[in-house]
Amino acid sequence: MVSMTGLLWRSCRKGNHMWSTSGPRGVRRTAAALLAISALALAGCAGQGGTNAGGSDRKLTVWIMEGTNPDARPFFDELSTAFRTQTGATLDVQFVPWASAHDKFVTSIAGGTTPDVAEVGTTWTGEFGAAGALVDLAPRVQQAGLSDGLVKGLTEAGTVGTALYGMPWYAGVRSIVYRTDVFTEAGVTPPTTWDELVTAGQKIKAARPDLIPFPIAGDNEYGVYPFVWGAGGQIATQNGGAWTSALDSPQARQGIEFYADLALKHGLSTPAAATWKETDLRDAFTKGQAAMIISGSWTPKSILESAPELQGKVGAFPIPGPSGGLAGSFLGGSHLSIFEGSKNQDLAWQLVQLMSTGDFAAKWGAESSFFPGTTALLQQAAQSSDPLVAPFAKQMVEAGRSVPVTPLYGQVQGKKTIPAMMSAILNGTPVDQATSTAATEMNKIFAGGA
Repeated sequence: MVSMTGLLWRSCRKGNHMWSTSGPRGVRRTAAALLAISALALAGCAGQGGTNAGGSDRKLTVWIMEGTNPDARPFFDELSTAFRTQTGATLDVQFVPWASAHDKFVTSIAGGTTPDVAEVGTTWTGEFGAAGALVDLAPRVQQAGLSDGLVKGLTEAGTVGTALYGMPWYAGVRSIVYRTDVFTEAGVTPPTTWDELVTAGQKIKAARPDLIPFPIAGDNEYGVYPFVWGAGGQIATQNGGAWTSALDSPQARQGIEFYADLALKHGLSTPAAATWKETDLRDAFTKGQAAMIISGSWTPKSILESAPELQGKVGAFPIPGPSGGLAGSFLGGSHLSIFEGSKNQDLAWQLVQLMSTGDFAAKWGAESSFFPGTTALLQQAAQSSDPLVAPFAKQMVEAGRSVPVTPLYGQVQGKKTIPAMMSAILNGTPVDQATSTAATEMNKIFAGGA
């Protein structure tokens, strides 16, 4: 079944269309919004084209999400100067708040007012690419000799079929942030297996009963994924273009049960955490209430800024696999995409290359506390002596993973299917029952978008 919005879009441009209900920053779509989009799509048929539709004035309009880099303007001033020197062209950089970005993209696509280049969240790229709004960058990436030098997880997140709709720009990944002083006091070292993780938590519980050894947040889908992947499970599988939930597989259930048992069986969490979000984990850690948490590579800097008394007492280690190695961890971030409406696509590609490789990619990563999207720069980060950088880089290089690359997964996230499952389990629902319920809900979403 093809949505009305999709049919309207196809009347303007060739390509498949499936609108997501959410993005990486939690933007939710509603039925009313979809109706509005349909109306805009009709209007857009008459005026499809980019911001430079009036001619090639050697000027690119660029949309950048606001807030990733606390002070991005100096960076883009320097970038603009370098780009003008290299190409003679100018940049019109516009900053867009994450909270309103998805709606702004949808409106601009429907109305034919897209920018030339934009930062696009990794879970949005497939949606806009499938809608026919983005340029397939695969031929340009291959011609530039960059195909083998991009971070795999970011490439996968930007790929639909054989088309690459987003050039990896930056990413972050979650590992385990911990209190080094508490570990020393409890006589434990960073665990490298699941059994060692339990043992470490138990020793911390005995040595520091005033702390939560390892809080398990129920309202946080990204915490459970590493244990699903670590146990050999999948979130969903694809066969012939159709997606099916895999949360009710034996492997996924094993990982989910282990994760939940850190709280239910081993007592390493607190009952209150059954309703916690990821931000609640960081708050607990910052306030000195938790010994270790699953947290993003971009958070240690902000933790130390909020709690300077923890300086020298914070470390990180990769999320271990069941018997060694690393568990997969969601690799999220942003792509740089070129819109089909751009009249200066070759020039836009020069900008994308300048931003996503070399000095400017490294500089952006350093300023924003995220990792670059090229393996060469990421390998440099992995060899860093900074204890708050190297573990995350190792996690990203060796075990960065993507959620199912389909716009339909945005609807799963919009319904909070995975957090609802985890919250139910932490409140006493058997794992088999909760995973079956979640899988059924996911499959209804997948079937509805077919």
